[in-house]
Amino acid sequence: MKNTIALLKTRLEAALVAAFGKELTGTDPILVPASNPKFGDYQANVAMSLAKRLGQAPRAIAEQIVQNLDVADFCEPPTVAGPGFINFTFQTRYLETQLKAIQADPRLGIAPTEPPQRVIVDYPSPNIAKEMHVGHLRPSVNGDCLARILEFLGHEVLHLSHVGDWGTPFGMLIAYLEEAYPEALATSDSLDLGDLASFYRSAKKRFDEDPAFQEAARLAVVKLQAGDEETIHAWTIVCGLSNRTNRKIYELMGLSPKIQERGESFYNSMLPDVVEELERLGLLVEDSGAKCVFLEGFTNKEGKPLPLIVQKSGGGYNYATTDLAAIRYRVNVDKVQRSIYPVGVEQTNHFMQVFQVARRAGWLTDDLEFIHIPLGHILGEDGKKLKSRSGEAPRMLDLLNDAIDHARADLEKRLQEEGRQESQEFVDHVARVVGISAIKYADLSQNPTSGYVFSFDRMLALQGNTAPYMLYAYVRVQGISRKGGIDFTTLGTDAPIGLQEEEELTLAKHLLQLDEVLAIVEENLYPNRLCEYLFELSQKFNRFYDRLPILQAAEPDRTSRLILAHITAETIKLGLSLLGIPVLERM
Repeated sequence: MKNTIALLKTRLEAALVAAFGKELTGTDPILVPASNPKFGDYQANVAMSLAKRLGQAPRAIAEQIVQNLDVADFCEPPTVAGPGFINFTFQTRYLETQLKAIQADPRLGIAPTEPPQRVIVDYPSPNIAKEMHVGHLRPSVNGDCLARILEFLGHEVLHLSHVGDWGTPFGMLIAYLEEAYPEALATSDSLDLGDLASFYRSAKKRFDEDPAFQEAARLAVVKLQAGDEETIHAWTIVCGLSNRTNRKIYELMGLSPKIQERGESFYNSMLPDVVEELERLGLLVEDSGAKCVFLEGFTNKEGKPLPLIVQKSGGGYNYATTDLAAIRYRVNVDKVQRSIYPVGVEQTNHFMQVFQVARRAGWLTDDLEFIHIPLGHILGEDGKKLKSRSGEAPRMLDLLNDAIDHARADLEKRLQEEGRQESQEFVDHVARVVGISAIKYADLSQNPTSGYVFSFDRMLALQGNTAPYMLYAYVRVQGISRKGGIDFTTLGTDAPIGLQEEEELTLAKHLLQLDEVLAIVEENLYPNRLCEYLFELSQKFNRFYDRLPILQAAEPDRTSRLILAHITAETIKLGLSLLGIPVLERM
């Protein structure tokens, strides 16, 4: 309906000019969905906003607009309500025509955005040699969902993971690798990630306890930064092993295979240029031997400006330097118009600071959009950050496998209650899809900036705003197809759609709103708006399914309702795919 709303706005603007003169050309009438069906489908409150300017009562303005408004080709006669709201109701035959036009369209009538942009979406940035944990869940699912939606809308999207693959900790790891696992220098296949996790803890223990080992680790860092061949080889082993294991987790989660690792090491050669350019621009100040940019709007306890250190007193660099180099590279080399960072809320100040420096350096301009989405925390039942029994952040792999196990237990219980016999292959497939989808949907359905409580019982429920509820609505339609022996792809290609009943009209109007919802997500980058749309669609379809006969209906209602059911299923399938969730034919 996005194009219809745009058309309605154009007609409203023309009516304003016709009623009150050319000085109102360019007025953007605000249209909002009507809060109550008795008011129609959409409302315009333009009359209230013009009352002071025109010196007339809002209702009188609204009535003059309506007298000059020509929407007879797609709307019922508009009405004025209350102090001056203009109400619009779309004609039933117009809705029927719109639905018919998208019946066989895999994009459901949603045109790509023009002009498209070049966009970077950041995925999780795990530290090499450490296993992914619950803190990487929200960046994973939010980044992947936004990338999918923006790609669907026609944008060119780069999927990047800014992995932590450089720095002082690698000296410790390399020194311990050489000391305890010399055979690993010949092949990286002798260790798996579980070994590497304990290996990391053992290396840290050695580092904390042994001054001689600390010196060996320091020397390893020097060798690494100097490009020593053997040290680089050891570093490559650690990075390759970690990246391969992360890829397996990405695959289990159903994340895009397009993810590219572009770690901190990628920018090493660029860091001196960053410092040199900031110095040339007069932004750098030396403070206690370190080179800093003093920030505007950030102060210490004494009220003095805070520094952002871009080169340490010893000549080393830090995360801020690398992030500034990444911004500079994304602008100058990647040529992006938009860069999206779905990263935890605790990094808010960091991004505000590096973005400020990048703007002051002239790298970020008004026509570029670099956005940090401050993701809220995942909480336990106690309202605190989710932790494992040992008090650490739960491993990502454990969370995913636990979700699959919970979904399998729920499915096996339901099969037993229903007296159904299914193959082990069926059970395993459904458990995996439902379990992983439940975790992803539970996260995406929340406001991304708010924290939420992690609960398997809640996210796996068959009722409510959950993945199983969405999947079941799709399965219901496939059940109609199986029961009636119907091929939806060839159904009623020439048959009209008739919207006679309230449930049909309500469902139809909602089906036609998907493009509006995606346009909202494209702008504000909140996937929960799409989840809300799909949940409401499933509710409206279930009411339609429960209250109206479909297979038993007489023609032409039977075919018309089957087409409605099919469009609903395709809308749910498309919407879930943009969330990174596959559908099931049976559950």
